[in-house]
Amino acid sequence: MMPIYIGVAVLIALVIAVFGGMQLQHTLALKEANATPSPGPNASQKPIALADGQGVGAPHFKTGDTPAGGTGQAVHGITCLSEEGQALHIHSHVALIDHGKLIQIPRLIGFAANPSLPGGGCLYWIHTHDTSGIIHVETPEIQAPGGGRYTLGMVFDIWGQPLTRDGVAGFKGPVTAYVNGERWDGDLNAIPLMSHQEITVEVGTPVVPPPNYAFPPND
Repeated sequence: MMPIYIGVAVLIALVIAVFGGMQLQHTLALKEANATPSPGPNASQKPIALADGQGVGAPHFKTGDTPAGGTGQAVHGITCLSEEGQALHIHSHVALIDHGKLIQIPRLIGFAANPSLPGGGCLYWIHTHDTSGIIHVETPEIQAPGGGRYTLGMVFDIWGQPLTRDGVAGFKGPVTAYVNGERWDGDLNAIPLMSHQEITVEVGTPVVPPPNYAFPPND
């Protein structure tokens, strides 16, 4: 009987180890997503105060997603639900600049009509409420479907706008990007959405210094 007891004990230890590893991974992923970054040295010195409901930049886009974006179908595995998810709730900010001019990010990105749901509509885990540029990440899963972080590319795909090194959302020209004031030379679509992440995407010239924002209190 002793080998059986040993086998059972080993099996229990393995189960505990696997469960503990999963819990640790879950905790680390949540901590990473909620880590508030510090603006880099290239950010403007005095932060610009953001306010919920207040527009940032010049109006340009229609409200909501384009026909090429989210209309209720899953986008990158991100579904359109009747209410926000609760596992992860963070806010990032996106500033879009065209040839030196700050452009508003539209309100209600990620909201779609869905007659089968109460109220006749749904919202994606990633969305905007207003034209402040604040991106709301309110998800039922800490990591994106398939693993990893939620990213800027997901925002633009839900919105239905292109995000390339040759142009952004219909604005044409070479694209320069900054994350927390530091230049981002990698894939634009891979820029992570983290708590109080400040993302600046500039099309064309002049390339102006990336703005530094202060999020609303308790945001």
